Amino acid sequence: MTNKAVLFGKTLDELRVVVKELGLPGFTATQIADWLYKKKAGSIEEMTNLSKKARGLLSDQYDMGLTMPSKEQASVDGTKKYLFPAHRNLFLEAAYIPETDRKTLCVSSQVGCKMGCLFCMTGKQGFQGQLTAGEIINQIRSIPETDELTNVVYMGMGEPMDNIEEVLKSIEILTSDWGFAWSPRRINVSTIGVIPAMRRFIEESEAHLAVSMHSPFDEERKKLMPIQQVYTIENVIELLREYDFGRQRRISFEYIMFDGINDTAAHVKGITKLLNGLRCRLNLIKFHPIPDSPLRGTPHDKMVWFSEQLNKKGLTTTIRRSRGEDIYAACGLLSTKQLLKKEEDKDY
Repeated sequence: MTNKAVLFGKTLDELRVVVKELGLPGFTATQIADWLYKKKAGSIEEMTNLSKKARGLLSDQYDMGLTMPSKEQASVDGTKKYLFPAHRNLFLEAAYIPETDRKTLCVSSQVGCKMGCLFCMTGKQGFQGQLTAGEIINQIRSIPETDELTNVVYMGMGEPMDNIEEVLKSIEILTSDWGFAWSPRRINVSTIGVIPAMRRFIEESEAHLAVSMHSPFDEERKKLMPIQQVYTIENVIELLREYDFGRQRRISFEYIMFDGINDTAAHVKGITKLLNGLRCRLNLIKFHPIPDSPLRGTPHDKMVWFSEQLNKKGLTTTIRRSRGEDIYAACGLLSTKQLLKKEEDKDY
């Protein structure tokens, strides 16, 4: 392990500072960005249009900062889960989800999570650390399927809006002409509703937004999601109504269904009232039981009924297909503590 600074994950402006400090020509920053994000160089030595002196100066003070997955698990449905080492001896997970028409990577923005949602394994792990922009994008860059990816969702470990600086920086690198040059329409960022950071995200990026609702009712949502005590779902929707998102930028709401808790006719009515007039869609998600949780998932036939009722009310609603449950890669199941414990418990 070196104490050198890392190049991967720096924006073009940050690279300009690097080359200035090293006494290199200003255009060298654009060349480095090109090698990092377009040509996908694996080392500084591969940056062959930089002078030997420039490569030497860079190598003296900087590492590339690329990290390959340390473990991989494959599901029977084709989903894969990758474990990456992160800073301070921590680990993070990313889930690769192949479908006929798209290949999506679900990336993490934190190791663990502070938010303590009742239904989430990451929350049970507790908060262990923020990821840098480089560590976020490394998940995209360093999996074998990197060139096949069509979409990225920030729906892995952590609350993206609780790490807003690095998340925004990572989106800048993904969408800038000097970076990966992706359309922001390929990126969807999830939040449970951290309002100040949400405002920054809406104003400083063009990526899609997914809001975790899980209940339209105040007291019920507080029991499921402590964030409701600080930023209510009503306040979140008030914020969204302030902006014109245009026809291309999508707002969606995620709704994990719990048997006998949030799956009644009253909830259909509550959701419809809450979202009235807001151009959005609702994704219903199967709950995957986690250890020591009293929650159980709503049966599929009732989820179908719930979806039909909401669609009748004019709210575009779909049931999200569950993926990777057998390798703990499905919604709410990412937890490196759980994965590492499984590895430690193996009899070698």
